Amino acid sequence: MKITAVKQQVKRADRYSIYIDGAYSFALSETELLKQGLRNGQEITADELAVIQDDSVKDKARYQALGQLSRRMRSEWELRDYLKRKEYAPEIIDQTIVWLADYGYVDDKKFADAWVANRRLLKATSSRRLRQELRQKRVADECIDQALADDETDEKQVLRGLIERKQKQTKYQDKLKLMQYLSRQGYNYDDIKSVLEEA
Repeated sequence: MKITAVKQQVKRADRYSIYIDGAYSFALSETELLKQGLRNGQEITADELAVIQDDSVKDKARYQALGQLSRRMRSEWELRDYLKRKEYAPEIIDQTIVWLADYGYVDDKKFADAWVANRRLLKATSSRRLRQELRQKRVADECIDQALADDETDEKQVLRGLIERKQKQTKYQDKLKLMQYLSRQGYNYDDIKSVLEEA
């Protein structure tokens, strides 16, 4: 068998399609192509082809996982779930997660820290809501506990700001409706009552 073409993909310039005996066989990232040392005109055996095609599947799983991470940080569970939906075998998923963790791309503690910091920055989010969101992403409780312990946000101050903004809206002139809204946001009743009494 002979490699008859190595073509750069049009939509993904960092990936290359490999043709064996004139027919498309598999694709590799630029990094994996260089690592494999494949070139046009190269003769390969059926056994070598099987190994390279297996490496091609692993390479594609890593490539797709990195694509997800380029949009935002992800929890380990989110990445596993994504790769599972892409129908990768469990061993490929495990190997991909280990590879990502070795490079520091998957770390649920860092993910929890970043999630808390970003949510605090973007919205008046309660600790209870943050805990719930992180649990939905299957982050371990010890990572969540640590992230929330490291967070120096004054929750009552956040609540004061939220109440101040909401009280300007006609809908929340009714104290009961405001309290129900704040409760749904994860703030505890005693804090809500205390801050409203201050106001």
